[in-house]
Amino acid sequence: MHIGVEAWLALVAFLLVLLSLDLIAFRGGREPSLAASVAFSAFYIALGVGFAGVVWGWQGGEAASAYLAGYVLEKSLSLDNVFVFTLIFAAFPLPLARRRRVLFWGVIGAIAFRAAFIAAGAALLDAAHWVIYLFGAFLVATAVKLARHGGVTFDAERSRIVRAVRRWAPRLATPAVLALVAIETADVVFALDSIPAIFAVTREPFLVFAANAFAILGLRSLYFLLADSMTRFRYLDRALAVLLGLAGAKLIASAFVKIPVTVTLAGIVAVLGAGVLASVLRAPAPRLRAGGG
Repeated sequence: MHIGVEAWLALVAFLLVLLSLDLIAFRGGREPSLAASVAFSAFYIALGVGFAGVVWGWQGGEAASAYLAGYVLEKSLSLDNVFVFTLIFAAFPLPLARRRRVLFWGVIGAIAFRAAFIAAGAALLDAAHWVIYLFGAFLVATAVKLARHGGVTFDAERSRIVRAVRRWAPRLATPAVLALVAIETADVVFALDSIPAIFAVTREPFLVFAANAFAILGLRSLYFLLADSMTRFRYLDRALAVLLGLAGAKLIASAFVKIPVTVTLAGIVAVLGAGVLASVLRAPAPRLRAGGG
């Protein structure tokens, strides 16, 4: 598929408008109500899913299915960001207004970092096709590690980046700055998994970037909606481990077998649904741990 510069500019302009609206909607010093958090989360999910219709009318059904599969995958993987937000704000307590500001800049940084990772990944794949097997092996290894150890942890006292800021820039080491640095660092780590994973779905940079951007956009409202109930989803990490493992296996097998995008999409939905259903049916277990006071 051919994507012109105009399409990229239009997408970036639309994302900037959404970010501006998000900044206006979540201003103020009070925590958003449950109804507002649900409404905004539903709005962003509707936008992400609805963009598949735009792609369908513009590039056809196969491209739309690839985008939608990538979006669902990235949205699933982005739930770990919400876990980390909760841990970081437990380690660095901030007033609500500052939490909102930190999350806003965290979302902007996440989009920028992922754009750079996508460009680098696409360039690597164009330059050397065998890199796809490295991506696949990395995802499988990550999936095994996640399945064995599970859970997302954050310890401010052990975080190298936090200690580096405190040591080399003590005047900047305010709770807000340290929380933002920790959030951006965590997203870089998550991007190392999620970008290779979505390349297992589609290698079109425009679709990869659009899926990532729409998946990340609603993270602020999703945090305020789910922050107090994340411990209920005790099997989500196992479901994400399965998704990463399947993505890695698909990359490794890509030279020998072509799996239809519709099958990939169905598999992503089935695995994620199974993880959520198992979490709902089983009693929650303690999962979140924060260090550093």
